[in-house]
Amino acid sequence: MIRILLVEDDPDLNRTVCRHLAAHNYTATGCINAEEAYDALYSGKYELIISDIMMPGIDGFEFAKTVREDDPNIPIIFMTAKEDYPSKKKGFSLGIDDYLVKPVDLNELLLHITAILRRANITTQKKITVGYLELDEEGFSITLDGEPVPLTTREFQLLFKLLSYPNRAFTRHQLLEEFGGIDNESGPRSIDVFITNIRAKMGDCEDFKIVTVRGIGYKAVIK
Repeated sequence: MIRILLVEDDPDLNRTVCRHLAAHNYTATGCINAEEAYDALYSGKYELIISDIMMPGIDGFEFAKTVREDDPNIPIIFMTAKEDYPSKKKGFSLGIDDYLVKPVDLNELLLHITAILRRANITTQKKITVGYLELDEEGFSITLDGEPVPLTTREFQLLFKLLSYPNRAFTRHQLLEEFGGIDNESGPRSIDVFITNIRAKMGDCEDFKIVTVRGIGYKAVIK
């Protein structure tokens, strides 16, 4: 059974969300602050984290930053009353996967959880299929309607990363980390060159598009 860690300092909301998750076949562990959540992560394995931002002591931003430094893959959802753009930008820049503004419909929350867990499972499968497009990470191969597409290794890595998390915006620095960085002379802006090349080579593919997210970076949108 999939285990979800909930970090929410409102005891009533914490219990309500945990009960709702349990009623839909998830194992939910509720923590009222980041310190409790760190202990839970240290002693157990979780497939997804849901966290508030405004909490006493360590806030959700710092919590997400610490978690992401330790585990680059575990999905993180912010569920918060903060609906301003700077907070959303900061959250996605730290590597969260989704941002929901309270009050949140719990059935809608389930839809987001299902979608994110499905995307995260791609990392284990090492393959992505989007319409007529197929990517095989182990073989570093990509085909469109059965025909190979000549992407370079770095172009493939970037496209695989973006398609693994549809609609999630990545900063240039986050994308740069996908292949261990580039020489200092190139820097994060070299990502723009790779994205331009991918767009040109994938011009015949109508199953997705790479969108520029102003002030953040890029995301893949499946059509």
